Amino acid sequence: MNSDLCKRLGIEFPLFAFSHCRDVVAAVTNAGGMGVFGAAMMSPEELEEELSWIDAQVKGKPYGVDLIVPNKFEAKGEDLSDAEILAMVPEGHKDFASALLQQHGLEPGDLEPARADRLVFRKNISAEGARRSLDVAFSHPIALIANALGLPPQDMLERGKAQGVAVGALVGTAQHARAQVAAGVDVIIAAGGEAGGHTGEVSTMVLVPEVVQAIAGSGVPVLAAGGIATGGQMAAAMAMGAAGAWCGSVWLTTAEAETNP
Repeated sequence: MNSDLCKRLGIEFPLFAFSHCRDVVAAVTNAGGMGVFGAAMMSPEELEEELSWIDAQVKGKPYGVDLIVPNKFEAKGEDLSDAEILAMVPEGHKDFASALLQQHGLEPGDLEPARADRLVFRKNISAEGARRSLDVAFSHPIALIANALGLPPQDMLERGKAQGVAVGALVGTAQHARAQVAAGVDVIIAAGGEAGGHTGEVSTMVLVPEVVQAIAGSGVPVLAAGGIATGGQMAAAMAMGAAGAWCGSVWLTTAEAETNP
């Protein structure tokens, strides 16, 4: 289990714990794996507070940060007000969200305040927002920074190499993996359709060996993600060529998680 990737990152086990909860990140890092803090919904000020807390808990042990910095999105580069951004949400989407809640016995009520609270995400993925988040992340002793949607921005790649921070990227197809390697990414996270986050439609068992084969010879390790919640599943992924496992949903049920009971 103590692979070349472990040696590079200074961890004991190639188990990567993606979580929006700082307690989970610190607990897994302190146990010998690598916690990766999901920061897409954090303002730069909030991110600074959370990473400072993690620093104090892990005392120099390696951890990572996961951001979402897409290359393209609707109205990229436009200076829009909050009201203008909210007005872009299609009525069909709103109807779908309300119907989904009702289907499960929940009264939707007025969802507009909740949508307004999430505008920090739109600001974070803008060029200025992403730069501020990267400034905060790279000011801390992180060992890994991952971009969860598309090719990482050039600034992230350059700063990672300059500061000795591995840059990771999530992919859902072999084609995407090849593009990431060509861009200079250090770690590929192959996220199968079973994953709880944004994924493609290829199942983990099919995707992992396909990605491993697609980038064979590049020297870039592949982490398996999607439906991995046990040691046996992690071992199976590594038998297919993965260098380790990237898990997210499994941590939601842990005592450290912020999940509501």
